[in-house]
Amino acid sequence: MPSTEVLGWLRTRFMPHIWCPGCGHGVIMHALIRALVELNKDKTQTVIASGIGCSSRMAGYINACTLHSTHGRSLAFATGVKLHKPELTVVDVMGDGDCSAIGGNHFIHACRRNIDITAVIMNNNIYGMTGGQASPTTPAGAWASTTPYGAIDPSFDLCKLAEGAGASYVARTTIANPKQAETFIMNGIRKKGFSVIEVVTHCHTQFGRKNDRRLPIDNYRYFKEVSVPLTKSKTMTPEELAGKVVCGEFVDKDVPEYTEQYAKVIESARKKG
Repeated sequence: MPSTEVLGWLRTRFMPHIWCPGCGHGVIMHALIRALVELNKDKTQTVIASGIGCSSRMAGYINACTLHSTHGRSLAFATGVKLHKPELTVVDVMGDGDCSAIGGNHFIHACRRNIDITAVIMNNNIYGMTGGQASPTTPAGAWASTTPYGAIDPSFDLCKLAEGAGASYVARTTIANPKQAETFIMNGIRKKGFSVIEVVTHCHTQFGRKNDRRLPIDNYRYFKEVSVPLTKSKTMTPEELAGKVVCGEFVDKDVPEYTEQYAKVIESARKKG
């Protein structure tokens, strides 16, 4: 893929970016842009929505129709965009706290409605931008600024949450496998319905250095060590899966999409009127 095509999707005037050197968000942004290029998407017909957080700054760096909204509310804004113009490609980029804490209600209902939006969740297990507080995905026992003796709250499995809430496509990978991230994002964008791609990443500044993964390379190596393909995980015991990151496509189903159902309701109302 020519690098000029990828560069065309970047707002280089905003570089250098604000992310810490070695942050995984750049890997994810590259995977997203490569997916959009591979799918021959038109920048003028593509919307990238985001909320608040390190991950949400991604919308500012991508040269498309971008929407930087309030904390946890990006899916609500993205839903409004998609309902108004269903023909647009809408991608919502968010962090684990942005998605599953303050934005959790919007997330589960976007899954339930099955609206044609692709949600890319950058899960670094922490609130990276606002001070290193524990998030709903912080592993039990992990240190954060709000859990100085180790987290005791059970953590969300975002993929299981999305599956249970009704999303039509659900997948997970890590930044240690950027090509797989690109593939899953492409599959999610192609899917007619709500797609969730969780990319497990790291914040070595707020999480890694306090949990024995101080350097970016320590995190890359860690993800390679703990990643388990979905097919292999099915042969493993719960004890063997403890602490592992299961990667693969968990859901890929065809169910009615929300904007199409909504259009039918409008048409029916017009005929009755």
